[in-house]
Formats: sequence, C-alpha cells, structure tokens
Amino acid sequence: MSVSTSPTEPNRSFTLASDRLRELVASIHPSRFAACLDPLLSPATLLRLQQCFRLQPRLAALLVGHEVDVSGAGWNEDPLLGHDPRRAALLAGGLWHARSVLKLVSKHDLSILIKTIGAEAHAFAIRHLSSAVATTPIADPEHLLRQIEHDGHACLGAWLDEAPALDRIRVLLRLPVGTAAENPAAEHRCAAGPLLSLVMAHLRAEAATV
Repeated sequence: MSVSTSPTEPNRSFTLASDRLRELVASIHPSRFAACLDPLLSPATLLRLQQCFRLQPRLAALLVGHEVDVSGAGWNEDPLLGHDPRRAALLAGGLWHARSVLKLVSKHDLSILIKTIGAEAHAFAIRHLSSAVATTPIADPEHLLRQIEHDGHACLGAWLDEAPALDRIRVLLRLPVGTAAENPAAEHRCAAGPLLSLVMAHLRAEAATV
C-alpha cells in the first residue's frame, strides 16, 4: 500500500522555514549588514533592507552562508534561549570582575556603572562573588566598565565555540561587529564554562517564572 503525503506538509515546512529566516535576519545587528553592504548606509536604509521579505534570503546567505538550511534538523533551540547576547555578556563580565564591582561604593561611581551594565548585572555579580575571576582591583568606573564588556563578551564567545557552528553564528550575528566575542583569549576559554553556567541558570530561572 502506498503512503500518501499530506498536501499540507510542504506548506507547513515552507512556512516554518520562512518564519525562521525572518527571525534570523531581523535579529542580526545592523552593523553586520553595514559591514557587508556599505558602511555609509543610514540606519533607516539598513532597517528597510533588513525588513524586506524579498531580500531576506540573500541577506541571510551573505552573512551566514548559502548552505544554511533553516528548515532542517540542524536548527536547534537558541543557545541563549532568545535572550539578548549583550545582556548575557554583561552578566558574565560583571561576574568576572565581581570583586571590583563590590568595592565600587560611591554614589557617583555606582551610577556610572549601573547606567551601563544595569542593576541586574550588578546584583548578579555581588550574589556570585565567590565565582569571580579577576583578582586585580579596578577602582576607576570607566575602566571597569570597559573591562566588564570586554571580558564578558570574550567569555560568551569562548562558550559559543563549544556550540554547533550554526548556533554560534546565530548568536554572534546579534552582536555588533568587533566585540571580544569574536576573538576570546585562552583565559576566557578556561573560565567561560563555569561563568556561563551561572548566567544560563539565571536566564532559565527567569524564563520559568514568565
């Protein structure tokens, strides 16, 4: 007996692939398109190109590669569960420098720090102080901010190096061009696992309460 295929199956697969493609392209940081197309393009023009349904397959192929099959089995759950990678990086970076974060107590310095990394990353760092990596204190808030962003992104990039290639690129493309996530150092590869384990536990706990 021959087994007939439901005529709705191809349509369902096509719809799923289209939805995934739109989601992928919409999530990509505009600086990625600017770097590939023309750095002089205005933000408004980049947004129009990014939202153009007809151009989305070509834009995805430009940045991800023609071989990506958005309808295939290789399309896994997002490694960050859909969360902003910069948020994950700041959580990891704050934790990396938790000892310095703890010592930053003046109202002026705290306002500078929290304005950039957010109250969440500040509280997360204090709560997990025992997992801090950096031992050299940084007293200047501006310098500390730069190091939190650098080391946090580098840890995220090192953690993503252990993920399948497509999963990794899907996260990295949501970050602007040139972050430390693209070139983590050996020290970040050593610490990334434990730090991101704590970050992901925090993000999963949040998702469970929504």
